[in-house]
Amino acid sequence: MASDIVIIGGGAAGMFAAARLSEMGLSVRVLEPTGQTLRKLRISGKGRCNLTNNCTVENVLKNVIRNPKFLYSALDNLSPQDTMQWFEAHGVPLKTERGGRVFPVSDKASDVAAVLERSGVKVVRDRAVRILTENGAVTGVQGEHGEYKADYVILATGGKSYPKTGSTGDGYTLACKCGHTISEPKASLVPIETRERFSEVLYGFTIKNVTLSLYGDKKKPIYSELGEMSFSRYGIAGPLSLSASCFIDDKQDYKIVIDLKPGLTTEQLVKRIQRDFDEIPNEPFSESLGKLFPRELRPDMLRLSEINPDKPCNQITREEKENLARLTKSLELTVTGLRPIEEGIVTRGGVKTKEINPATMESKLVSGLYFAGEIIDCDAMTGGYNLQIAFATAETAVRAIIIRKGESTWE
Repeated sequence: MASDIVIIGGGAAGMFAAARLSEMGLSVRVLEPTGQTLRKLRISGKGRCNLTNNCTVENVLKNVIRNPKFLYSALDNLSPQDTMQWFEAHGVPLKTERGGRVFPVSDKASDVAAVLERSGVKVVRDRAVRILTENGAVTGVQGEHGEYKADYVILATGGKSYPKTGSTGDGYTLACKCGHTISEPKASLVPIETRERFSEVLYGFTIKNVTLSLYGDKKKPIYSELGEMSFSRYGIAGPLSLSASCFIDDKQDYKIVIDLKPGLTTEQLVKRIQRDFDEIPNEPFSESLGKLFPRELRPDMLRLSEINPDKPCNQITREEKENLARLTKSLELTVTGLRPIEEGIVTRGGVKTKEINPATMESKLVSGLYFAGEIIDCDAMTGGYNLQIAFATAETAVRAIIIRKGESTWE
């Protein structure tokens, strides 16, 4: 089967590259083992698809955890505003929400997927087993069911997170067969396991407007942000937990400190607690937390406070009130690890960036082989940054191929 260009992987990066190449009238074929494209994109953002972040290129780079400098050229080729303009020009009205997160106005990831699939690109249900080369240059792709001749191959298979959506790590094997080396794939944007356990009533419960701070072996927090999080059977999850997980490795011990009332100082909180006690002076302490904490959180805060639940509010000492305020401002959790990579939103690790030309996304080892998306050793925090990386690296590969084919100079 002849085709100028073969894209391995039908995820966000692969399908964006396919759509862009198709717009140029080029022959392109997408190999996707499942035959179903954009499965991970369809469930991203809880089914709403946070497709980019409405911010500057500099701010994107600040939110890239590993190898941000590698992405300078890619983001210059396709900035967040360029991404937004492309999707809106193709019939997907967008809106910007908290933190610059960009979603389709419809709140439907399927609308984003439909645009990428509308190009009419040929999608072949086949698994690539080897990238064929001759004299150091790409000649095609060998699949389980056939051979696909091509002058250019874009490897966009994703990482190993969410394997049920097709991210099985096949791309790493293909890259290794071409001589590339892989930074060990690990989970990123993943729930955090803690030593402390919570009541079952808290599992899945979300608390908003709290500050989560991650500490390593230094007094200054590695990460600290206001937002929302949730509790799980293993520890904590939700947006703040996912972002904090980006900074956790095996090199040191970590603790998490949650400020449940970031809008109040400790002194202000003590006064607030006293006012609550004054309203029910003869009632037991267990009845006093109704205004301070959500119902689901009260049993655990009651237990952690170490105050006798039957003790009348007017008998609680100043020291006990101060300890309750400190607990509320500094709920400490001990990190024991991260959940498995299968539960991660993205993968940290991948093809080493030193083996890829950042200006073109072309392999430095094999002519005509390009990389796009999560397979590259670049990952970012939540907020639409990872999809922006996928689109920008795909755009860069597309431009490089078009220039080599003599179709455009992009001047």
